Amino acid sequence: MSEATPSAQNVHNLPMAKAITAGLRQAMIDDPKVLLMGEDIGPLGGVFRVTEGLFAEFGPRRVLDTPLAESGIVGTAIGLALRGYRPVCEIQFDGFVFPAFDQITTQLSRMRNRHEGGVIMPVVIRIPYGGHIGSIEHHQESPEAYFAHTPGLRVVSPSNSHDAYWMMQDAIASDDPVIFLEPKSRYWPKGEVHFGQNGIALHASRVVHPGKDVTVVGHGAMVSVLLQAAGIAAGEGIGVEVVDLRSLSPLDFGPILDSVQKTGRLVVAQEASGFASVGSEIAATIAEKAFYSLEAPVLRVSGFDTPFPPAAVETHFLPSPDRVLEAVDRVLAY
Repeated sequence: MSEATPSAQNVHNLPMAKAITAGLRQAMIDDPKVLLMGEDIGPLGGVFRVTEGLFAEFGPRRVLDTPLAESGIVGTAIGLALRGYRPVCEIQFDGFVFPAFDQITTQLSRMRNRHEGGVIMPVVIRIPYGGHIGSIEHHQESPEAYFAHTPGLRVVSPSNSHDAYWMMQDAIASDDPVIFLEPKSRYWPKGEVHFGQNGIALHASRVVHPGKDVTVVGHGAMVSVLLQAAGIAAGEGIGVEVVDLRSLSPLDFGPILDSVQKTGRLVVAQEASGFASVGSEIAATIAEKAFYSLEAPVLRVSGFDTPFPPAAVETHFLPSPDRVLEAVDRVLAY
């Protein structure tokens, strides 16, 4: 995407959900081959209203209401991509993606490799994910590790409205399949979107809060939790540097390594369970590449190794600023 000098008229304060809507709309304007597919995404605008208004603007041939059949949605998208289209599929809730898991992991992810790169596969799969909304089973999950573990898939997750707008367009422009994870608890808080300026690549991580004592890393909704923790720590004279991953596959380790080499300490936080997770991969890689910079073991703060709990107890399952700060205190104690 092109960059330009930001101006007041190009800056809008939008909830993330509407920033994604704007990104989808711009991609559809730019390329008539971009199609949207999903359950109730047409006149209703989706359960989270992310596609609201797009059916009226672009019509039923480009905004397609599908049957309740996730495997069929993704399988159809693969066929459309082979015919030159750029389909964007909405999975209504994170827990509903598993009926499509076979299509995603055994077909979509392998198609380019199967044809030695001769076939492009520009399919985006949008998945609202994570907790903090007090929902029921199958409506609050963090399945990112399954997809980050699958070669051939790109996996990204914005944490703010500006990134959501630009990352959606970049994902649609990719010739590889992209799993686009949308933290549903961040759908409605507003943030600035600079329509005239992007300035960062789809798969780049970045420091969003500087600090000198401890590095903390997270993605999606966890970034707001880490920023809250950093604010509390600052009041106690502790400098917590927050790195927003943005991309889970590929992972951009550069800013993380630079930060750890400065602070000597790392805490990785995520809503997902900790075992065999994205956090595990980051901890292992930093231990390999920055061993002599570390002043303490890498610590992980995560959901527990249980199924995502009922809404009444989700606050005990999901990492909080207090749990992050407890890990910060532990790494500083070494």
